[in-house]
Amino acid sequence: MIRVLLFTSLFFTTLAFATPQVEQNSTTSTTEEQNSSTGQAHIIQNTQKQQELLAHKEDLDKELIDNNIWSKIYSNYHTYKELKKQKEVLDNKINNLARKHKRTKDENEVLENARNEKSILTGKLQLLQEYEKDPFKKLLTPPAIEEVPSVGNPFAVISALSYQKKLNSDQKEYDNRYQSIQHVMKKLKEKRGILQKLLLSDTNNTDYMAELLDTQEQIKTFTPVIEIFKTTQNVYTKKIDEIKLNLKIDIKRELEKTINIGAIILFFILLLLLVKYLVRRYMLDVDRYYTINKALNITFFTLLLLTLLFAYIENVSYLVAILGFASAGIAIAMKDWFMSLMGWFVIMIGGAIHVGDRVKFVREGVEYVGDIVDISLLRMTLQEDITLTTYMHNRRAGRIIFIPNNFIFTDMVANYAHAGLKTVWDGIDFMVTFDSNIQKASSIAKEVTKKYSKGYTDITRKQLNKLRSRYSMKNTNVEPRIFTFIEPYGMKISAWYHTNAYATLTLRSTISAEIIERIQKEDDIFLAFPTQSIYIDKDVRKPPKELEDIPTGEA
Repeated sequence: MIRVLLFTSLFFTTLAFATPQVEQNSTTSTTEEQNSSTGQAHIIQNTQKQQELLAHKEDLDKELIDNNIWSKIYSNYHTYKELKKQKEVLDNKINNLARKHKRTKDENEVLENARNEKSILTGKLQLLQEYEKDPFKKLLTPPAIEEVPSVGNPFAVISALSYQKKLNSDQKEYDNRYQSIQHVMKKLKEKRGILQKLLLSDTNNTDYMAELLDTQEQIKTFTPVIEIFKTTQNVYTKKIDEIKLNLKIDIKRELEKTINIGAIILFFILLLLLVKYLVRRYMLDVDRYYTINKALNITFFTLLLLTLLFAYIENVSYLVAILGFASAGIAIAMKDWFMSLMGWFVIMIGGAIHVGDRVKFVREGVEYVGDIVDISLLRMTLQEDITLTTYMHNRRAGRIIFIPNNFIFTDMVANYAHAGLKTVWDGIDFMVTFDSNIQKASSIAKEVTKKYSKGYTDITRKQLNKLRSRYSMKNTNVEPRIFTFIEPYGMKISAWYHTNAYATLTLRSTISAEIIERIQKEDDIFLAFPTQSIYIDKDVRKPPKELEDIPTGEA
């Protein structure tokens, strides 16, 4: 009984001491499991973070390499420095080997290989020679500013606007360069931060260390470049802004000047149109209207030329001096032009020829008859008509002939309508035989010519009476005239009368037809033509008795 009680007491005591120990062991195991889980999570987190850093670094490397002129230039610059260091090492190696008087076969082979390698390095260095000093000079140098155009006329405004657009384009391109190098610097600093973080987790990684040193070297290289770029950009921007401001002021001034001149020209045009309208409405004489219209045009263009001359030529006296020195050469080179201009002044002032006059020009034996349709500064324009001249000589009509004004000084000019005269003398000749009634034939010619030329005769009489105040005119007989002349084949009757200067052939044709018709009705009048008469055993040294009584007409 006592043994049972002791055993029971010992059991419960052991159980009491054993329970806390089990709980303690259980707690320790749980803590170790938690610590292990936390460590694994931390390792996984570090691994993920490192992968993210590596991915970010890879993106930065790609961005710095692709389409980045600064990184490419730095890469070439870095390559040049590395090649130069290698060349210095080779030079030292070659010099050391070359100093030896006795070299082994292996040393000679090493020397030869070193020299070959130096030759290759020298060629590479020559290709990269531009990167030896200041490799970023081309990119740092701003675009050249060309000579600023002078805005002195409306056409120069277009050049100024184009120049202004080019300045904006150059400035934008230069600003893009500055932004690109700043972007490169920003990415390099990001890369440096990533590499530093990677080295914290892996301090013994030599690749990260070398890459970090290279990145710091790039940052060190680009830092002064950015400072220089910033200063240069500020100076360049201020200069561009000053030029653009001056151009803006010049363009505004020129536009205002152009508007004012345009308003003046518009006023002259409106005034010209108004005067032309009044002249056309109230001027009945066509010739005077043409002359006034021509004078108005010349006046308008003269005023226009003077306006533009004084508006756009700053030193007119300088221009006059230049023209004075050049006048001798110009006069010789443009002699015909000057003579034509002088001829135009003579024609306009003297009034020998007017638009609408019928004239005849003789040039190198060729006659041109027609109406003056225009008189310009250099030439007259003649419209050729069908006249007696074209009928008998040219056999051509309807041409437009341009006659230089200087011809009035050197060639014969006949004006059929000078000073208001609209008529000319025209004559018709016909031949009758010696045995015809000469007196009757002359009377018929006089009757017919007087019948058809009566109106022109009265007009001519009035016109000649007006011209007596200007010219010394003694013979003003305007009645038709009949003349008779002895010719080898008969008696020639010449009938002269006044006719319209612009329609001589029409009246000549009418009168000729009626004279022939009247003569054919007479029995004692015979038309003569080249014939031969044969007399046998008869003295013909004197004409027949009946021919001696025929009158010879007016002297």
